[in-house]
Amino acid sequence: MEFERRSLAGLLAVLTGVWGCGAAAGTGGAPAPVGDLESVSLQEVLTDPFPSTYQAFPSEPTVIRGATILTGTGERIEGGTVVLQGGKIQAVGVEVAVPATARMVDGSGKFVTPGIIDTHSHLGVYASPGIESQQDGNEITAPNTAQVWAEHSIWPHDPGFATALAGGITALQILPGSANLFGGRGVTLKNVPSRTYQGMKFPGAPHALKMACGENPKRVYGGQGRAPSSAMANVAGYRADWARAQEYRRQWQKWVLDGSDPATRPARNLQLETLVGVLEGQIRIHNHCYRADEMATMIDIAGEFGYSIASFHHAVEAYKVRDLLREADICASMWADWWGFKLEAYDGIQQNVALVHADGGCAIVHSDDAQGIQRLNQESAKVMRAAAEMGLEIPEEQAIRWITQNPARAMGIDDVTGTLEPGKNADVVLWSGSPFSVYSKAERVYVDGALLYDREAEDPLLYGDFMVRQPGRNP
Repeated sequence: MEFERRSLAGLLAVLTGVWGCGAAAGTGGAPAPVGDLESVSLQEVLTDPFPSTYQAFPSEPTVIRGATILTGTGERIEGGTVVLQGGKIQAVGVEVAVPATARMVDGSGKFVTPGIIDTHSHLGVYASPGIESQQDGNEITAPNTAQVWAEHSIWPHDPGFATALAGGITALQILPGSANLFGGRGVTLKNVPSRTYQGMKFPGAPHALKMACGENPKRVYGGQGRAPSSAMANVAGYRADWARAQEYRRQWQKWVLDGSDPATRPARNLQLETLVGVLEGQIRIHNHCYRADEMATMIDIAGEFGYSIASFHHAVEAYKVRDLLREADICASMWADWWGFKLEAYDGIQQNVALVHADGGCAIVHSDDAQGIQRLNQESAKVMRAAAEMGLEIPEEQAIRWITQNPARAMGIDDVTGTLEPGKNADVVLWSGSPFSVYSKAERVYVDGALLYDREAEDPLLYGDFMVRQPGRNP
């Protein structure tokens, strides 16, 4: 135990260095254009001018042995061992080789899972304390604000990041709000302490484009005597702007084909660049949408303009169109039991997540809440209980995918995280018991193999300036 205390103290010293010295240079280069553009020079669309400066915290070889392992792939291993080395998962199984110098952690009677991932968070953009100056998640000035990026509103010292870490969250997607048809770009973060959002930015993760269906955009703008004020105006607005994006894309293609004369180069349009990024497959659509009929309409619009939807969010009526979601390969990011707070959320059922899962779809439990993100494991347990009451038993090794593998898939990072497989990032949580028990807690949380939360340490969290430490506090 003394070692863990010293480890966190050392990590705090590293963190002090992070806050007190220059940020590391960005390592990511400009991705190559893809799709119809092929060699077309649209670097303004496809290059991130705000690259990640994330560097993994120091780690040591670590072996967790004797635990029940839920790998996130659907596999359950009793009495298993997980080896973390060099920031990666080195091995997972019952009989595996372990480094001679590794730190040994007794997992007897405990559970190991991948780090929990939230597809829908507003931490940092609606930061704590919840005062007016911290409300930066919605740009409520036009139905299309695709030019804004949520990352430029993120306050990295939001105490919510630390409390989410104590709940096992190792990665999260920060989205703009849902006031607009096109709300702007979202960003995926590593849940690590940093003085800048770029120090948290998940390397290689694609941006999101937040879109919103239904009541929110027509309520925000219709009340001001502006469009959209109806569901039909919502749809007209999407289609008009996707048509503009197609034309903008054609202008660049023509410019290159005509010889790329600097004098005739198309003028940049930051709003349309985001939409073209979607058309080019570089930016993923995450669509706030409650009702089944509206999800079906959005699928048709995506087909009309040739883009894909990564996930519908909230998706209270996903169970009604779960076959359409499966066929279109669209995830549904859902709550366990939020419903009825407005008409479009009225027809919710507690088995929603389980029914999407049972039909072979990509089911996700998300938070959209600074408190809910701390217990996504318990939110998933609610779904399991409701499903069991209707005769649908979801085993733990399957349900864990709702908050690990599937969100990683929706966010485009499943090639490096979301499951416990050799070669993937060592984003790992050690639980005191089954993560689906209300009595279990995250004891240790590792991000890229670094122990960033230790519940038994004297200082279990790396507190920021706005995280007031009280005697005996142990989140």
